Amino acid sequence: MEEQVVLVDGEDNVLGTMGKMQAHREGVLHRAVSVFIMNGNGEMLLQKRALSKYHSPGLWTNTCCTHPRPDEGYADCAERRLKEEMGFSCTLVPAFAFIYEGDVENGLMEHELDHVFLGWYDGPVNPDPIEVEDRTFAPLDEISARLKDSPQEFTIWFRAIFERVSGHLSGMESHKKGGV
Repeated sequence: MEEQVVLVDGEDNVLGTMGKMQAHREGVLHRAVSVFIMNGNGEMLLQKRALSKYHSPGLWTNTCCTHPRPDEGYADCAERRLKEEMGFSCTLVPAFAFIYEGDVENGLMEHELDHVFLGWYDGPVNPDPIEVEDRTFAPLDEISARLKDSPQEFTIWFRAIFERVSGHLSGMESHKKGGV
């Protein structure tokens, strides 16, 4: 049976479920989760999506992302997908949620209420080769420069969210340096 996504309104009220492909063909607003992992050097873990992915193959993006299953909470979903896709677990902290939409190719649209989680990790990364073509830790300023020079190398959701995540991380760093 096809994976189901949870349809919502702009306030995250559940409206029902729909097959993932149908939701992406119709551009219907649904729940999503994005995970961003940082290491102790202040570098972000990026993945290059596998060439076999049904949309955005071979593009760079955040550490992992997915859709919560019906009756699955956002945090549980983020933890599940990080382990499945990247082969490790760590503590994840909810950061913020936002809505975005855009054309991803082949007549498919993203229209998601995306809940963003942050985590810090310095151990081994063992991505699932069915999901991930490549991965790298990169400094935020390098990622920002690459986004400006070659935005087409990144997924639309990563382009939509990177500056906001970077600002959130900077705010957390300032907070830590202030001794609070």
